[in-house]
Amino acid sequence: MTTYEKMHIGELYNCTDEELMIEQRQCLERLYDFNATRPSEVEKRKQLMEQMFAELGDDCYIEPPFHANWGGKHVHFGKGVYANFNLTMVDDTHIYVGDHTMFGPNVTVATAGHPIVPHLRENVTQFNIPVHIGRNVWIGAGAVIVPGVKIGDNTVIGAGSVVTKDIPSNVVAVGNPCRVLREINDHDKEYYYKDRKIEFK
Repeated sequence: MTTYEKMHIGELYNCTDEELMIEQRQCLERLYDFNATRPSEVEKRKQLMEQMFAELGDDCYIEPPFHANWGGKHVHFGKGVYANFNLTMVDDTHIYVGDHTMFGPNVTVATAGHPIVPHLRENVTQFNIPVHIGRNVWIGAGAVIVPGVKIGDNTVIGAGSVVTKDIPSNVVAVGNPCRVLREINDHDKEYYYKDRKIEFK
C-alpha cells in the first residue's frame, strides 16, 4: 500500500514522504497563484479553482486568501458555495461540501489528526478522516470543524463553535464543543434577526 493510499483510509503515515511532498508542492504553487490574483481577475480565479479542486460546481466563490494543505486537491464543492476571507481546509483527505453552503471568515475545516502518543508525533505521523458538510449550511465566523465530522443539510453553525461531533440537519448549533441549540422553526421563516421581519422577496 502506498503512502498516498494510506492518506485516504485513516491509516497512520509519515507526512514527510518525499513523493507526497513533491505532489503537494505542485498543488501549493497553484494555491499561491490563486491568492496572488487581483480583485478584478474573477475569471482567472475561476480557472485556477477548476484546476485546484477535486470537484467544483457552478457559481462558487472564495474570497482570498484561501489556505489548504493540498491546495484544494481533495475538496469537493457543490454549486453556489461561498467562502469569506481565510477559509482554511486541511484537505489531507476528502472534504465534501454541498450546494449553496456558506463559510464565514476564518473558518477551519480539518481532516488531519496526530497520535496522542508523543514518540509517534516525533516521527511526523498523522491520520486523516473525511469531513462531510451538507447542502445550504451556514458556518459562522471562526468556527472549527474537526476530522470525521458530518453536518446535515440546512444547519447553522454559530460563530466560534468547535464542531467535534456530527450535527443533524435543520438545526442551529453553537458552542465549544458545538451542541444543538434548537431546531430551525416557523419564527425563522418570519424573522431574519431578532424582531426584524423578512420582507425580502
